Amino acid sequence: MVEVSLVLPAYNEAERLKDTVQQVANALYKITPSFEIIIAEDGSTDGTDRIAEELAKKYPYIKHMHSKDRLGRGKALNRAFKSSDGEILAYIDVDLATDLKHLEELINSISEDGYDFSMGSRMLKESDVKRSFTRLIASKGFNLLTRLLLKSEIKDHQCGFKAFKREPLFDILDEVKDNHWFWDTEILVRAQRRGYKIKELPVKWRSGSKTKVDLKRDVIGMGTQIIRLWRELKNA
Repeated sequence: MVEVSLVLPAYNEAERLKDTVQQVANALYKITPSFEIIIAEDGSTDGTDRIAEELAKKYPYIKHMHSKDRLGRGKALNRAFKSSDGEILAYIDVDLATDLKHLEELINSISEDGYDFSMGSRMLKESDVKRSFTRLIASKGFNLLTRLLLKSEIKDHQCGFKAFKREPLFDILDEVKDNHWFWDTEILVRAQRRGYKIKELPVKWRSGSKTKVDLKRDVIGMGTQIIRLWRELKNA
């Protein structure tokens, strides 16, 4: 078993995948000699699958998980984690919106500090964040609603920069029903109900130039998921 399995969820990332993989590998080498990078390539149509396959053949620490059909971000992560060999599991967004200088702290929060889950947080006062006013308001509204309805103590549920201890994650993974963007929030809400220790880290974060988020569609969809999970937990 390797120490760290890091997943890169990738949908139409042909332009930046190679560079991201190289930067992530360099960062991981500074943390541990025992790691794997899993490219969870999710129904891409721009050649991302071919690039990922080339990287997997070239580097022994890279796995490529291809899906012909679009699974959704959450389902692609589930599939990748279940194929992983690491004691510590992590994922980061391919656009590297969160500065990789925080990766060591993210991993060490699990390996050394005793936390079950750790994550970057754009909502801490120490964080250095740049994004549009519209997205800031949407994010604050979503997180506030999640805290109120789902009794969460997390400030930022959706930052794409997270690490997990293997056993706690697998304890709740099959209970998570969302297949897309709400996956992170559902994982964290269920983890808190189980009593797992969670660490939020202040980060330097810059909005990606080619975000996959559709603000109107995803706000409506995630609002629906909040209500779905609230009803489910209420009746549990």
